[in-house]
Amino acid sequence: MRVSICKRVAVAFALALPGAAIATVVGAPAAHADGCYTWKRTLSQGRSGDDVRQLQIRVAGWAGYRNVVETNGRYGPTTVAAVRRFQAAYGLRVDGIAGPRTFGKLYELQDDDCTPRHFAYGELDDGCGGSGFDGGPVSTARTRANALRTMWKLEALRRSLGDQPLRVISGFRSTSCNGRTGGVRDSQHLYGNAADVTSRGASLCRIAREARNHGFSGLYGPGYPNHDDHVHVDSRRENDADRSSNTTSWSASRCGIRGR
Repeated sequence: MRVSICKRVAVAFALALPGAAIATVVGAPAAHADGCYTWKRTLSQGRSGDDVRQLQIRVAGWAGYRNVVETNGRYGPTTVAAVRRFQAAYGLRVDGIAGPRTFGKLYELQDDDCTPRHFAYGELDDGCGGSGFDGGPVSTARTRANALRTMWKLEALRRSLGDQPLRVISGFRSTSCNGRTGGVRDSQHLYGNAADVTSRGASLCRIAREARNHGFSGLYGPGYPNHDDHVHVDSRRENDADRSSNTTSWSASRCGIRGR
C-alpha cells in the first residue's frame, strides 16, 4: 500500500535536514517514504549520483522544445531547466532545485513500481499481446528501463494537454511482433523507446504539437504515411544501441510539422 502524501512529504523534508535529524529519521521505518524510490538529499546544479539519475528519468518529459534530458546522473543546466518546468507545471516554487516539495509531488505521481500514475508497464508491453519486454534487440532490463522513461514523458505530455487522458495503442514490440505488424526494420518500438497514442479529449494535431516540448526526438502524426489515426512519439536521440536513428525526426504535415 502506498504511503500517504503528507507522510511522504514530511519524511522527505526531514531527510533534507542536517546532522542528528537525519540519523533520527533514517533509524525509523518511515525513512522509506515511497514504495518506489526515496530521495535523501536536496539536489541542485553540480550534484551527481544515482539519485540525480532517478530524478532525470522523472523529469525527462520536461526537456523543452527540441531538447532531451540525459539520464547521466549529472545535475547540469538541462536538468535544472527541466526541474523548473516540472515545478511550474505543478504549481511549485520555480527554482530548479529538487527539494522536499518537488520530491513530494514526484511521490504523489509515481506508483510503487516507479511508473507514473496514469500509465502502466502493461500499456507499453508487446504490441502483439506479450507479457514482458523480451525478444527485442537489447536486454529485457534495458527495454523495460526505456519504457519507464517513455511513460514519464507521456505523463508530462498528458499534463501539458490539461490532464487529458492518452491512450497507448502500441508500445514495445518484439522483433517477431514488429515483423508481423509491418513495422520498419529499425523501429524505436523494438527498444521500448516509442508509443503510438490517441486521445478522446485532445486532437491528434494538438498532441503532436505539444509532444515537441516533452523530450520526444521522433514524432510522426497526421499527414505522415499511415499515421492519420494516431501520433507516434519516440526517444531515438537517446538510443545508444541504435546510432543510425540518433537524430531528431518530426513529420506531421497536416499539423504544420515538417522536416527534421
